[in-house]
Amino acid sequence: MRRISVVSSNLASVGYESGSGTLEVQFHSGAIYQYTGVPESVYSGLMGAASKGGYLDAFVKKAGYPAVRVS
Repeated sequence: MRRISVVSSNLASVGYESGSGTLEVQFHSGAIYQYTGVPESVYSGLMGAASKGGYLDAFVKKAGYPAVRVS
């Protein structure tokens, strides 16, 4: 999946596939996670958030979207 570099102390890059609702996040640690069933509005909110790590935690992780570490 193609990811876009982001300015964040926690996240390195973010990608999204609208057809499947898959959000892919690479952290500065190098770990890559895919979250499934994520609406495009949540992806848009993440990309526009001042604190991307905080947004990911509040609106993706705590919202319960299934996550799989892919790398």
